[in-house]
Amino acid sequence: MRVVIAVAFLELILNISGEHTNGVSLAIGQCLILHNESVAVNGLIPVNGSYLCNATSQDNPTKASVELHVIGDEESLSTSIVHTAVLPNGTLVAFRGLNVSFNCSSSSALPSRTLSWGYWGAGPSNASLASGNGAWLGLRILDIQPSDQGEYWCESRSSLSSRRTNCSTKLLVYYAPAQHPDCMWELGLDPSEVQFNCSWSGAYPKPMLRWVEIHHRPDTAAKDHLYVSGQADSLVVTLNRSMLFDGQTLKCIAEHPTLLPEEHKSCLLNLKLPFPEGNPLVTALEKTNVTLICMEASSIPPANTTWRRGVEQVEIEPGSKYQVSGSGPELHLTIYNLSKEDEGIYFCRSENPLAVRELEVFLTVKATSAYTGVIIGLFIAVLIVGTGVITAKLVYSSHDRICLGMRMEEDGGDVISLVDSEEDVFEDTVPRLPPVTNRHHTTHAEIHPIPVGDGEYVDSTETSAQQKENIVEIEDPLQLIKF
Repeated sequence: MRVVIAVAFLELILNISGEHTNGVSLAIGQCLILHNESVAVNGLIPVNGSYLCNATSQDNPTKASVELHVIGDEESLSTSIVHTAVLPNGTLVAFRGLNVSFNCSSSSALPSRTLSWGYWGAGPSNASLASGNGAWLGLRILDIQPSDQGEYWCESRSSLSSRRTNCSTKLLVYYAPAQHPDCMWELGLDPSEVQFNCSWSGAYPKPMLRWVEIHHRPDTAAKDHLYVSGQADSLVVTLNRSMLFDGQTLKCIAEHPTLLPEEHKSCLLNLKLPFPEGNPLVTALEKTNVTLICMEASSIPPANTTWRRGVEQVEIEPGSKYQVSGSGPELHLTIYNLSKEDEGIYFCRSENPLAVRELEVFLTVKATSAYTGVIIGLFIAVLIVGTGVITAKLVYSSHDRICLGMRMEEDGGDVISLVDSEEDVFEDTVPRLPPVTNRHHTTHAEIHPIPVGDGEYVDSTETSAQQKENIVEIEDPLQLIKF
């Protein structure tokens, strides 16, 4: 005989009488075994539990007993996820890095019930993350990550009827980068305009960004001026020169649900005028090379620096005459083969969206070193000649006070004596020169021997003929002096 299990709320076509297994008799109807060997029940009260049904077959007087299991109302499930927030549409939100607990409970406590947790999402989906018998089942995820975002469901399954009941919840995982936004700028085609860009990528959902101007005033009632705001990874604002000034502070503020009230994510730009620096006076020689140096490193946004020449400020084009090069904040201008035409004023011009500032450099070109050497040589020559002339004049003016006696070597020598006579030659040594007269006369010089040996002298009366030949006639005493 084949027995069929009846379930409450099915269509009942026969009357039965049954007895509850807990010993309480219930006259709830009749059951009959049909010709197809199935059991028909009628008038069954929907009370949960198990029943015995005694049936009598019309063809076979033998009684048959069948056990009837009755399942009442549908089961209800409830879930809760701890450390999450609820959005207006009912979706749950968890922040990256938190520990999240999942709980599922059933209204039925029958041992034939099985509860399980499952997941569908961006990450690997598991048909069952956890399972167990009973009225309650828990699940815990440590350090939840964006890959854990998805739909979580709790399912209850009966082992008797294979009926399934489930409850699902969508869970989002919010996250934001730990670093502050990046504040950048980009010069437009017009040098008086600039684009300020704030970027804060790597956040979910997209952050709310705001560009504001900070007021550094003692008046606390002054509010920051808002330029633009939007929910995006980056935000751009374009400002022109009329809206900018030196010392202005622009701030980009990032707002996100994951940030606590005391947390602050932002970046600042403190605008500064350009200020080119360098040597305003430069001197160089002709036919040489010179390099003019200009430094500008303080401007925000960075300035565009160029070299210009003349009052008209004609921009210098690099070529064989000029070479423009840069090394960090320095801008060099090299001028080759200098000439007088290169002398004049040069401008180091720095421009950013705030203003234009210039450094004036005056270049002086002087004669080459070759001409300078000739001039110095002539000066030295004149100095030497002048010194010689002065020395000669001093010697000439003091000739009467010059001692003409000179001592020869120790082994012997002669003493020159000057005598003033017409023809006579004195043999004795003249102690000094006689005064000079205006009349014409002849001066004779007589050579006397110098003592030799131990103080012995040669007698002057023994003058030989050879000694007489050594007498020199001098027309003028000044002829003895030579320069």
